[in-house]
Amino acid sequence: MMQTPDLSMLDQRSRRVFEQLVQNYLETGQPVPSALLAQAETIGYSPATVRAIMSELENAGLLFSPHVSAGRVPTHAGLRLFVDGLMQIGSELPAEEQASIDHLAGLQGLSVNQLLDKASQALSGLSRCASLVMAPTEDLAIRHIEFVPVADRRLLVILVFEGGQVENRLISLPAGLPASALSEAANFMNYHYTGMTIGTIGARLDADLTANRAALDDLSADLIARGLAVWSDGSGSADAALIFNGQTHLLEGLGGEENMGELRGLFDMIEMRKHAQTLLEKVAAADGLQIYIGSEHPLFDRTGFSMVLSPYRDGQQRVVGAIGVIGPRHMNYARIIPMVDYTSATIARLLS
Repeated sequence: MMQTPDLSMLDQRSRRVFEQLVQNYLETGQPVPSALLAQAETIGYSPATVRAIMSELENAGLLFSPHVSAGRVPTHAGLRLFVDGLMQIGSELPAEEQASIDHLAGLQGLSVNQLLDKASQALSGLSRCASLVMAPTEDLAIRHIEFVPVADRRLLVILVFEGGQVENRLISLPAGLPASALSEAANFMNYHYTGMTIGTIGARLDADLTANRAALDDLSADLIARGLAVWSDGSGSADAALIFNGQTHLLEGLGGEENMGELRGLFDMIEMRKHAQTLLEKVAAADGLQIYIGSEHPLFDRTGFSMVLSPYRDGQQRVVGAIGVIGPRHMNYARIIPMVDYTSATIARLLS
């Protein structure tokens, strides 16, 4: 499979044509012909040269032609490459747009939800797209939690709270966590921790892990003392594995069989709590500003819309909600990314 290049791998000519083509596409949403690109002040190449460069970019998987005689549009990989480049460069929000968002700080007597509604309205008006906001839910008890794998080793976490509120968070799939553990971890958390807040669940997981580890140590010590098992590192550190010796001997006596069953149960319990704790930590931490293009988010699998979403934090730097923009695939990312980022930071400042 051909590897999609990053912007640094493109030569100056290819990068210039690619960036201008994507910018034209984002402005119009239409295929961009070579003749139009050749007229741009930033290009300075003949139409024939531009066509040759566009063909190279198409072969690299960054462009495609929706019709035989049409111009080119960026592929999903090409658009992602362009947007990731914007994130690396960063950009300032114009002063007049900053002022529109800063106006929120002067509003008096509003509840948090009213403030977020005003922020959402401001963001929608400035971006000319739909906006969405998720209100703080830190103190709400969770009624149901679900983990849904999405593209690029990411998880959509669906949190349903007691009052009926639903919040979705996107996190990276923790390293070493098998996909098969997701449904098991969700079932485990829904069974044991329904009715608790995220903070309470985290504390309970820590306590349960400590208690189960102590019980495991006692059982392991007994088996090792009887010569039925050894630690792989000889000392029983957290990373060591318990190796059973002569497993047939474990079944000779009732005590060995009971200990073996209990030990296996504790291993399973600790492993499940570790999975649950790892996922919960990722949910609570959440990531910074994220951009989801088309099918990268299951909500837009059919529509092809894109979303720019940023979590905001309270005074203790805890993620308590998120705000963002939903728009067409060709939305003006260069303008909307700093807009969402600035709005998120403003909300965090006001909540603090």
